Amino acid sequence: MIELQGLNKFYGNLHPVNNISLTIPDNSIFGIIGKSGAGKSTLVRLISLLERPDSGAVLYNGVHVENLEKKALLAQRRKLGMIFQNFNLFSSRSASGNVAYPLEIAGVPKGVIKERVAELLSLVGLEDRGEARISTLSGGQKQRVAIARALANKPEILFCDEATSALDPQTTRSILSLIKEIQQKMNLTVVMITHQMEVVRDSCQYVAVLENGVVMEQGTVSDIFTHPQSPVTKDFLSNLAPMEDPETLKLVRWSDDGGGYILRFPGVQTGEPVLSRIAKKFNVEFNIRAGGIQNIDGIPVGTLLTDFSGPEDEKEKVLNYLKESGITVEKNTILEGKK
Repeated sequence: MIELQGLNKFYGNLHPVNNISLTIPDNSIFGIIGKSGAGKSTLVRLISLLERPDSGAVLYNGVHVENLEKKALLAQRRKLGMIFQNFNLFSSRSASGNVAYPLEIAGVPKGVIKERVAELLSLVGLEDRGEARISTLSGGQKQRVAIARALANKPEILFCDEATSALDPQTTRSILSLIKEIQQKMNLTVVMITHQMEVVRDSCQYVAVLENGVVMEQGTVSDIFTHPQSPVTKDFLSNLAPMEDPETLKLVRWSDDGGGYILRFPGVQTGEPVLSRIAKKFNVEFNIRAGGIQNIDGIPVGTLLTDFSGPEDEKEKVLNYLKESGITVEKNTILEGKK
């Protein structure tokens, strides 16, 4: 388990990490999401021991690691793996040579390195590309090499800093699927830094939302998706994948107009005829503009963009009824901003 206690980091007048406290469970995929400048990359550098905090504590399984001396710090870093947005591979080395590099630095015997490299390339689906030059590989293949390299020293924690940002949507899905598979096979703790809510939806079990160096909310992905609290989270969810990509979003919009309310139906509520019941019970009419079902960490979550009309007192009763039924109701602030 990783525990962050009151972490702070300053760069002059900038305060990119502001009193952050988080608990990241073992054997899980934990997402840290924020827009550009939110402080997420600085935070991951503190968690991964690439930088020291100005104040606060970082604990791995109850042991302080934020101020380790050089020898102990190097030993701890070898237990960590890191995947970057731009791969950070050596162009002068083959795929095998890149995977072998951290093992060579650690002084592992050549015979063991050869065996481990073959094992890792097979794990990421590149068993036949070991001798390939990096320049001949696609973006997805380069990231697979980077993943294999990050796993070379059998890390306990894997950090992914915008690991899919440079990839197209289809390749992104394949890389996220690979990371999930590896996490389960190796019982890793994975910390996923991203600005893409699709990445959180498709890979993470827990998430923390950052804005201006502060954690705005945190919890399970299913809870955050169905009951978002902060404006920045609601903004992320409102812009979740392009509407024209139904395979990714599974949300079909058949009207570009309206959609003043966003309704989210968690779990068993997804299959219930809630709006039909309301139409019979109250003097209102619904106009559904878009709808679909997404799978959030194994839990189906239905989403509807809708308008409804009728007397104001009846509309108020409808809103209360929906909320009492466990359905999240939000004003579509993105739509209001376009008026």
